[in-house]
Parts: sequence; C-alpha cells; structure tokens
Amino acid sequence: MKKWLFLLLAIGTLISCQPEVDDTKITLTLPEKQPKDLGGLKSLLSEAQKSQQQINKLISELELKIEEKDTTVVKKISVTAIKSFKQDFKSYAEVQGSVRSETSTMASSESGGRLIQMAWEEGQYIKSGDLVARLDLEAVDKQVAELEKRLELATTVYQRQKRLWDQNIGSEIQFLQAKNNMESLQKSIDAVKFQKTKAEVYSPVSGVIDRVLIQQGEMAGPGSPILMIMNTSKVKVIAGVPEKYLKNVKRGDRVTILFPSINEEKKARVSQIGRTVNAANRTFEVEVSMSNPGGILKPNLLAMMMINDETIKDAVMIPEELVRQDLGGNDYVYIVDENEEGEVVKKIIIETGASEEGLVVVSSGLEGEELIIAKGGRGLSAGQLIEVEIVEPKPEENNG
Repeated sequence: MKKWLFLLLAIGTLISCQPEVDDTKITLTLPEKQPKDLGGLKSLLSEAQKSQQQINKLISELELKIEEKDTTVVKKISVTAIKSFKQDFKSYAEVQGSVRSETSTMASSESGGRLIQMAWEEGQYIKSGDLVARLDLEAVDKQVAELEKRLELATTVYQRQKRLWDQNIGSEIQFLQAKNNMESLQKSIDAVKFQKTKAEVYSPVSGVIDRVLIQQGEMAGPGSPILMIMNTSKVKVIAGVPEKYLKNVKRGDRVTILFPSINEEKKARVSQIGRTVNAANRTFEVEVSMSNPGGILKPNLLAMMMINDETIKDAVMIPEELVRQDLGGNDYVYIVDENEEGEVVKKIIIETGASEEGLVVVSSGLEGEELIIAKGGRGLSAGQLIEVEIVEPKPEENNG
C-alpha cells in the first residue's frame, strides 16, 4: 500500500510539470507513518482515490491533445453498421375492390293487395320471421262470403237429392252432381280462406334492408317483392384485377385485404376467380368470401386487396436507404472490412431488385451477413479506418 501511494505521488508530480497542461495540479499528502487504525486507513484511501480520479482525467485530456497535434496518429471515424440478411421476399400489388353481401333475398307477397302496414326503411336490420307487411285482402273476404252463400244452396240441394235417392226417387246422376257441387264449394272456400293467411308477409332471412320496393298504401301483386334483404353475416370482397396478374392468382391463395375507412385488416382465401376478362378495362374478377361478425363490413365498403405478384426465396435484403449511387450510375454500399490496421471501409458495387416496405433485394454483390455501414457514412472513402457499432435489425417475415 505504501509503495503504491508513493508511485501515485510520483506520477502526479511528473504530470503536473508538463508545460502543455494548464493549471493542472495533483496534490497528495502522505503522513510520515501509515495509520494503523481503521478510520485513518479509510481516510487515506479516500484521498488516494480522489487523486487517482484527477490523474485519470488528466490522462484523458493529454491523450486528446496528443491526438490533435500528432499527425502520425490516424483518426478513426465512428460508424454504425447493419447486417445484411436473407429471407423470403414477397411483393404485393394493391387492387381496389368493394364489399358485397354474400346473399340477397326478397321478401315477397304471395297474394295481391294493398299494403296497409309497412314501416321498414332501408338500412334497418331485420330478423328472420319479423313481420314485413300486412295486406288488405278485402276482395278475399267478399269472395269467401259469396262462396259461403253458394255453399248454403248447394248443401240444401244435396240434402234434398239425398232424401229422394234414399226413397229410390230420382236419378243417381242428379244425386252425385249435387254432392260434387257441394264438396267443390267447400274446397273452394278452404282455398280462399288459406289465401287470407297470406295477408301477412314475414322476413325469410335475417339481414340488412337494402331496398324498399313497395311503400305502405301501394298495391302489391302476387309474388311482388316488397323488401330486398341482404345477409351480412357473411360477405365477399370483389376486385377487378389487371389481366397481367392472371398467373399470380389462384383459387385458395391467401390474401390480405385492407379496409381504409375503418382501419381494419383481414386475411382470407380466394374463393372464386372470374372466367372471363372484361374487354373494356382488361381486368378479371377475384372474389374473397369472409365472415363478418357484428356486421362491421358494410356492402359497397371500399377494400384494397393485396395480390402477391412476386416471390423470391432466400433473398439478400438490406434497407433501401443504405444504397448509394456513384457518378457512373452504379449502385453501391459501404461495408466493414479488415486489414492489418483494423476495421476499414470497403466499397461494393451491387445490383438491386424489387423493394417493399423500405427493404430492397440485392440480386448481386452481397451474400448476406455483411456489415453495411449505416450512420456516420457521409464523407467516407474506401480504406478509411473506422470504429464500428453493430446494430442488428430484426428481420420480419415479408408477407404483406
């Protein structure tokens, strides 16, 4: 301990004599005898530590000044570097489409008549079995009343003919005609009364009312649709895809669909591909069916379908912003190399390919795992000494 303190004192005295250091003094007062008690030893240790801190600071200042004035010392430039990496690369073409209802059903009247009740409006949600409209079937009531009067007469004629026939009076044909006439009228009345049950029209499915075709007070004919109902629990996205992507789209392919208006993204599979190409705009239809819980996807909602138009296996990837261009128009990057003096800059001419989301494919020049100089690279030249801080990006699966 005593030898160490004298050595520290000698270094401090030597440095304090340097002419280049302005007003730097190292002071270390040593007792004639080293203290033996614990308090004295701790106090001496504290003084020695303070002097050591001053000496370390002074050494750093001297090294900096020597570096500035000594032209034989080559200054290293600090840079950060990112590793190139390999991954499967996929690029996507964005195609505009829209949402359509999977099924569209009509709520129709089976009988003709005037609508005396119909309070539904477009956009409302209707459940299966809900009353859509009620028709005024006054003509049916009149027809039933008329048939019932005719049945009374027919029944009376039949009963008389039966009594005569039971007494072997009259012909059999008269008896059978009377019976047939009565039974025929009974069946006619049953049929007309059944028609009366069709005065109320019910919704055949659950969904959203797309169109109201007949308003209250208007006449509805037999089979006339009153409402058009869309079932939105399942929807389909239909997009017109340019014909140049015919080879890139197949039934069952997984695609990503964006809905910008509601900031939603969904993945689904292609359910149908159009069999013809539209001659007017040179596109073919691609249909994607998907579930729609909560009915958040509305018919005619704008949708952007992402079509995978290119796939490269084990592509060498780097951030696109790191690619530079020289006066000859060649793309290049600076990478970290080594020589006998340490880490240096090396210029590599590269060829680039497709790019997606800030990443570019390097088709030649790099093999992957090279350290590409990122920050601090301005003004660099090949062969320059550098100090490198490596920042390893986390490659994410490029699947759109």
